[in-house]
Amino acid sequence: MELKPILKTLLRNKIGVAVIATQVALTLAIASNVFYIVADKVSAARQPSGVDEANVFRIRAANYRDVADPLAQQKRDEAALRSIPGVQQVAMVNQVPLGQSGNNSGFFLKRDQQQSTTNCATYEAADSLVDALGLKLIEGRDFTPEEYLEFTEYPTEGQPLPVIVSEAMARVMYPEESRYVGRVFYQGNGDKASELRIVGVVETLSTPWGRTSWGSKTGGESLVMPVRMPTMSPQYVVRTEPGRQSEALKAAESALIQPGDGRILVPANTMLELREHRYRNDYFLSSMMATMTGLLVLVTATGILGMASFWVGQRRKQIGVRRALGARRSDILRYYLLENFIVTSIGIVAGVVLALVLNQLVAESLQLSRLPLSDLAIGMAMLWLVGQAATFAPARRASQIAPATATRSV
Repeated sequence: MELKPILKTLLRNKIGVAVIATQVALTLAIASNVFYIVADKVSAARQPSGVDEANVFRIRAANYRDVADPLAQQKRDEAALRSIPGVQQVAMVNQVPLGQSGNNSGFFLKRDQQQSTTNCATYEAADSLVDALGLKLIEGRDFTPEEYLEFTEYPTEGQPLPVIVSEAMARVMYPEESRYVGRVFYQGNGDKASELRIVGVVETLSTPWGRTSWGSKTGGESLVMPVRMPTMSPQYVVRTEPGRQSEALKAAESALIQPGDGRILVPANTMLELREHRYRNDYFLSSMMATMTGLLVLVTATGILGMASFWVGQRRKQIGVRRALGARRSDILRYYLLENFIVTSIGIVAGVVLALVLNQLVAESLQLSRLPLSDLAIGMAMLWLVGQAATFAPARRASQIAPATATRSV
């Protein structure tokens, strides 16, 4: 059995074993956590928004002069946008999914509740946002024309409102329920809190910030209010027929701005552009982290290769003696591969403990779930393979040493 002589040999090379094992441990701890963070960020970037992203764009016109009747101006804008060939629906909104700017409010199940049940993105739409964004209703209905309210100034006191909520929002508010239409909750608390009654539930509606949102774990806790508010910079979401977005967007820019009308056009964005802008930094950071971790694995593999080569060179006479006594090439190859497996395993055991400790700190600071053991197992298997691959070339050279050459005095 080769295990006993291998262990004796390793005990005589404690420093080299400690260096390689430490390098493996650090690599496993860092790589497993980094790749978990990268996978989480990529998963968040691919999370559906609920919007017909290929056919929806956002456009905004900012007034630099006072407007006598901002609500009338919004209606003129909407009529102009609807008249464009290829446009299916238009809605004036206060914010857009993945737009990275908007309103996030706390909501309560009872008026006398002190702590909000959840925070969620609060969309205000002057027309059907379900149609304008292409959302999928899974329960209840859209707003009726009579339910849309207009305010010439922002109301100071709440009043009853019908709302449409995302399924994620409904589940957070009512975790024990499966049907949500007709349920009542409140925006704010106290006597002046607005009473909100659910009339519809959409499958998905992303917040303007994606997963990263105040008080949101999924980035999908959202609701829609049928409200038209005055604003000096109205923005509109426009849904077009498939394949006609580009021409409709150009026409929309011309329709909203006329010479001398005291307005400037804020650059329009398609939903696909908004998604790309929102997650651009995440993808860049993920690629950088993955690259640096890949280099760390490469450095570890180089260290294993160097140490294995050093040991082979140091033991040439010993290898020759074994060959002269009848050891086959496969015996020498197996010896060094097993030796590396043991050293790598020592590092992996220490790395598992270090990875779990590091993950606890990462999970708390970034509000992530714990590192799945399956991901850790993949990291362990990867390092075992890296160790064996790095050792194979020196071990193969050792197996090819001729007994006569190896036993010659130097």
